[in-house]
Amino acid sequence: MKERKILKNKIYLYLTEFFAGMSVMAVELGASRLMAPYFSSSQIVWTIIIGTIMIAMALGNIYGGRSADKDPDPDKLYARILLAAVWIAAIPVLGKYVIIAIAGVMVFTINSNFLVMAAFAACMIVFVFPLFLLGTVTPSLVKYTVDSLDDSGKTVGNLNAFNTIGSIIGTFVPTFISIPAVGTAISFLIFAGILLLLGAVYFISGKVKSVRLPVSMIIFVLCCVFGHDASFAFWQDGLTYEGESVYNYLQVYETDSSTVLSTNVLFGVQSVYRKDKGLTGMYYDYAMAAPFMAGIHDADRCDILILGMGTGTFATQCRRYFDNTDITGVEIDEKITELARTYFELPEDVPVYSYDGRAYLYGDDKKYDVIMVDAYQDITIPFQMSSLEFFTQVKEHLKDDGVMVVNMNMKSEAEGSINEYLADTIASVFNEVLTVDVRGATNRELFASMKGELAERLKSSIAKDEQEDLKNMMNRVYAGLETYEGGEHVMTDDRAPVELLGMRVIDSIIADEVAYYKKVYAEDGLKGLMEVL
Repeated sequence: MKERKILKNKIYLYLTEFFAGMSVMAVELGASRLMAPYFSSSQIVWTIIIGTIMIAMALGNIYGGRSADKDPDPDKLYARILLAAVWIAAIPVLGKYVIIAIAGVMVFTINSNFLVMAAFAACMIVFVFPLFLLGTVTPSLVKYTVDSLDDSGKTVGNLNAFNTIGSIIGTFVPTFISIPAVGTAISFLIFAGILLLLGAVYFISGKVKSVRLPVSMIIFVLCCVFGHDASFAFWQDGLTYEGESVYNYLQVYETDSSTVLSTNVLFGVQSVYRKDKGLTGMYYDYAMAAPFMAGIHDADRCDILILGMGTGTFATQCRRYFDNTDITGVEIDEKITELARTYFELPEDVPVYSYDGRAYLYGDDKKYDVIMVDAYQDITIPFQMSSLEFFTQVKEHLKDDGVMVVNMNMKSEAEGSINEYLADTIASVFNEVLTVDVRGATNRELFASMKGELAERLKSSIAKDEQEDLKNMMNRVYAGLETYEGGEHVMTDDRAPVELLGMRVIDSIIADEVAYYKKVYAEDGLKGLMEVL
């Protein structure tokens, strides 16, 4: 082993272990944020990220141990750290292009499990190599820090402790500090810079003559210049807003008639606000049947709770069309509420609590005429808000003639679909359940009540309304209502396989959307596909 004076300083070796552990966790969390706008932040994606990273670390441990025994050259270890730093710095520059390219290829070449296959391929190509390199750190450092068998246990324990403490800090800092403050791209650059500095100290202090350090520094500077762009939807121009919160990637764009919020660049939109202040033609309009069913025209006040407030389109429409509503919103992402006030004209006097919807119910003893559940975002369905126990809580917060309306955004006619599971679960709690499909969309609105007679109550309220556009919409809802008979697919807190169920629908949606392009690709190959695109 080469004699390097700095290796005699165990504090430096422990710091190497510390920052390696911190960077691994920072990259893991950064990976989830980089992939979420394209593949969602579901448990499936998290499982793939964690699994591939564990594979990388295991292989790195094996290689690092064998390399340390065969050729215990510290120059090579710190060269690997420099290479890991450069690779991590390049992720903000190239990562999103690689991910979208993988998604594009996968969508035309596989017929099922798109989310799993595409996310796994993206992780393997973008994130595995630098974490493999960082996985070699621990076994190599053991070789340099253990002086004798008498203190080997203590030394290895100290190394693992520093690695673990670094991992803990690397978990909290990106989530609560760097990503909310400066975004995912710059967070990658920050941790890449730390690793680069670690390697620089080694090569400079040891007066090691190598082109590795200057080349690494040049590449890092170039990555800082070209990699600070936080845009995930790099092909879109004229976005009104693009940024990140603790929970989401957020994008606001405008058309001549609407303002739109999206938290995913590949799958749908979350909120639409009509600039002419009219009905949107989307599920918010259908959901307004719930106040009608609750007898809003006969009540002095209609208390409405919205779990999953988003930008407040439903609340804004209710306030516009009804003058006797008292609306409370619950939205876990505070940044979305800020955007709602800024771009979507959410009234300042509508209170919005930054809380998980189910947790909010635990601390709320008020009963409501209408509770809207609109927490199923993109392809991500929180299991804790899809179970029998959750819907039982909702029922307990409704007045005797109260109505729950649920927006289910992945309509599928397949046996055992996610919507069938949700509807069966709700039907096991409420006496009456009605559904209506949203025209021209994948949404299905579900209405549930203990009192029943929802269709008759809707029809009676329509007759009392004097607003022509809203009256026409409610007649459309009434005409499309279907009674739902519950089945045996009941989800509980203990068992709610929402991720796997949602993935099946994604495959179906993708197959429908790209069927034409797949046919062109099959018949004319890539050249024909490029001509069509």
